[in-house]
Amino acid sequence: MSSSSLFFYLFLAVLAAETTFCFSSKAYVVYMGSKTGQEPEDVLKQHHQMLAAVHEGSIEKAQASHIYSYKHGFRGFAAKLTQEQASQISSMPLNFFFLFETIRISNIQINGFLLLTTLLCSKLWQGMSGVVSVFPNYKRKLHTTHSWDFMGLEKDETMEILGQSTKNQANIIVGFIDTGIWPESPSFRDTDMPAVPPSWRGHCQLGETFNASSCNRKVIGARYYMSGFEAEEGSDKKVSFRSPRDSTGHGSHTASTAAGRYVSNMSYKGLAAGGARGGAPRARIAVYKTCWDSGCYDVDLLAAFDDAIRDGVHIISLSLGPEAPQGEYFNDAISVGSFHAARHGVLVVASAGNEGTPGSATNLAPWIFTVAASSTDRDFTSDVVLGNGVNISGESLSILEMNASKRIISAADAFDGYFTPYQSSYCVDSSLNKTKARGKVLVCRHIESSSESKLAKSRVVKEAGGVGMILIDETDKDVAIPFVIPSAIVGRRTGEHILSYINRTRKPMARIFAAKTVLGTRPAPRTAAFSSKGPNSLNPEILKPDITAPGLNILAAWSPAAVGKMKFNIISGTSMSCPHVSGIAALVKAVHPSWSPSAIKSAIMTTATILDKQHKPIRRDPDGRRANAFDYGSGFVNPTRVLDPGLVYDSQPEDYIDFLCSIGYDKRSLHLVTGDNSTCDGAFKKPSSLNYPSIAVPNLEDNFSVTRVVTNVGEARSVYKSVVVSPAGVNVTVVPDRLIFGRIGQKIKFTLNFKVAAPSKGYTFGFLSWKNGRSQVTTPIVVRASSSGFGLVR
Repeated sequence: MSSSSLFFYLFLAVLAAETTFCFSSKAYVVYMGSKTGQEPEDVLKQHHQMLAAVHEGSIEKAQASHIYSYKHGFRGFAAKLTQEQASQISSMPLNFFFLFETIRISNIQINGFLLLTTLLCSKLWQGMSGVVSVFPNYKRKLHTTHSWDFMGLEKDETMEILGQSTKNQANIIVGFIDTGIWPESPSFRDTDMPAVPPSWRGHCQLGETFNASSCNRKVIGARYYMSGFEAEEGSDKKVSFRSPRDSTGHGSHTASTAAGRYVSNMSYKGLAAGGARGGAPRARIAVYKTCWDSGCYDVDLLAAFDDAIRDGVHIISLSLGPEAPQGEYFNDAISVGSFHAARHGVLVVASAGNEGTPGSATNLAPWIFTVAASSTDRDFTSDVVLGNGVNISGESLSILEMNASKRIISAADAFDGYFTPYQSSYCVDSSLNKTKARGKVLVCRHIESSSESKLAKSRVVKEAGGVGMILIDETDKDVAIPFVIPSAIVGRRTGEHILSYINRTRKPMARIFAAKTVLGTRPAPRTAAFSSKGPNSLNPEILKPDITAPGLNILAAWSPAAVGKMKFNIISGTSMSCPHVSGIAALVKAVHPSWSPSAIKSAIMTTATILDKQHKPIRRDPDGRRANAFDYGSGFVNPTRVLDPGLVYDSQPEDYIDFLCSIGYDKRSLHLVTGDNSTCDGAFKKPSSLNYPSIAVPNLEDNFSVTRVVTNVGEARSVYKSVVVSPAGVNVTVVPDRLIFGRIGQKIKFTLNFKVAAPSKGYTFGFLSWKNGRSQVTTPIVVRASSSGFGLVR
């Protein structure tokens, strides 16, 4: 043996000694950027070889650990790995066989396991990685009608909106990544639907109680994914329906909200009775079931994105997301999947989240259309009559009522066992004394945002013998709940009045009546208290959320297999607002099939309103204060204007590459993500320079300029004049202040100049409108001047 060979063996042995393996494994996503021209069989072979490299050279172990290969819309795979193996793969080159070639040329024979494991951990691999990121199989949460009437669309399936024909919606396919579908719902019937578009490449995956007839000319595709779920929770865990069938109701609700057929007799136990439809009732539906009872796993979500892109959907509706704060874009499955969907011309609409606090919005990437939640003018209320004759109204979906007045007490006075009065006041499980509670109405408190926990409190009261409940909940008092006993939700101030009545009355009494539907009693829309808000915690130069839509107490299709065994249900969340925008996007795509995802997004954002139905500024729940762009983005969606926006802020996939450059991606990183020769040469330097339909300047030091480009999609010959409402403490000027167009498709660039005029505390808000007699194209402006003493939010 030559001295050079001996040295090489010793080198490998030292590295091998330093290599440690953790024996516990879990599922990981290995993301490798944009797809190449490889054949699917070659992709799978490559993934098995990469896995063999961290499994002692064993192809058998590699195949056993492999879960999915992503090969249609982007590259990558999912596998069960130890933390050490995941770290090794994160440094693996795209084609590591040239290393073997180097060894072969040197005529060095070496054990395969020792070679692979040591080389994987050596510096030879660094700088040549073909892997963009490796991240664990995180679990995402679901973000969980008269609403279309409220927004100005007809109840039936009329094919015109203000003279614009939407007949082409039968050629638009909306994909739903959710909990599946109940295909027998009347919302999904295919009566008089034309044949499936020939471009459709999806299929109907069979499974438990789901056969070939479960799909039709309305629901044209259905798949389910559970390998990521089983990798984390075990293949023996009991689930309802190993098929695309919906067992929870959430997926059926979102699909029917966006694209459900007209149903003439829809109601929830008699409440909200009448006809209802989805936004695009003749659009096609494709279902990708990735969410199970415990949540939705990244490994399965990416498989659904990969298939949806290949199948040929035009829009992906995604009513789920990560918990705040969100991770970096390419360590986040939804950001990854939606990036490649956008590059393939697919618009991704996603919910902002239900955490309700500043900076809690998720699904933050600029290539995602992020939706907040608002109310309509419809409420579901139960009347409460106190013994002194005072009538109080509270939110409820309970159709149960008390036949007579009963004693009312504070739940704190019914404390039991080791529980303190304070603890019992929240009606937690087992905290109530049955002797004290029996036959009475209890006043309970609530501080969480979970609808399930509110429902659970009514069960606790019922089990203790209570006959009614008044729940004090200041944060989400407008979310109606189907309580199991006569109940009503009231705000803090009303609740204190009730407690005061109890404390100063010798024998306080109350009676709670059944819930009823009321219209137009309060200003609407109002931004929902639970709806997650800006600023954007990753890149505050991109305003999030983008827009708001109805998400409070929404009636839509449901799964009879879910709790309650109902065909329709009323629920709340940004999960419900998201499909409203997905349906509107389908209408825009039907009328303007050549428009890019960003053009559709722009049309919806720039035609939104920041005024309620009384033409006053939109307010926010629960405090009633004036809402701002961190609550509603560009405003409340207006489907009657979106088909003729006049101008659009268009972006192409390469613009998102420039955005990545502006936040620190280099040539090597871009190559891994895009798979092409993209560089940062000529890219804009600031994220705020992305041609986005909103403008955010989070760190204005003295003066700053932002450039935008608008494309004429209205009348060929038109002139637009600028109207600016500057944020407080900032002077904003527009150059030029007039845009003169001579043809459709013409693009004109303009610049907004910002200058600090006076100190201001925190963010301030304004807007820019381009007006011409026919159209008004409005863009929100959000600015924070650094002279206020507040640093940049990151």
